[in-house]
Amino acid sequence: QVQLVESGGGLVQTGGSLSVSCAASGRPLSGYAVAWFRQPPGKERDFVAAINWIFATSYADSVKGRFTISRDNAKNTVSLQMTSLKPEDTAVYYCAARPGRATVTASDYGYWGRGTQVTVSS
Repeated sequence: QVQLVESGGGLVQTGGSLSVSCAASGRPLSGYAVAWFRQPPGKERDFVAAINWIFATSYADSVKGRFTISRDNAKNTVSLQMTSLKPEDTAVYYCAARPGRATVTASDYGYWGRGTQVTVSS
């Protein structure tokens, strides 16, 4: 079993930067793909970014060039650095993990954190 806990959310102004982290326990993350999803109020949970076990990354078009996902296997953490934030980035951000390759589909991931709120004010 893998337990995931997100941290680092908060309130930031448009154009600002924020970093959220996902800390894992229970098993090493090194063999897992880890992704970030986000869910705005009243909307579905959408893919944001993913990193697989060989550090290959993928991003949603809406965040490409603004967000960077990284992992530190020694610390068992995955981070999402967010820059040039927009009000439409406001959402609860969730990290998720799955063995094997990264995908963009939430239902492919069996391990989830409880989320952290990111609010971007206009």
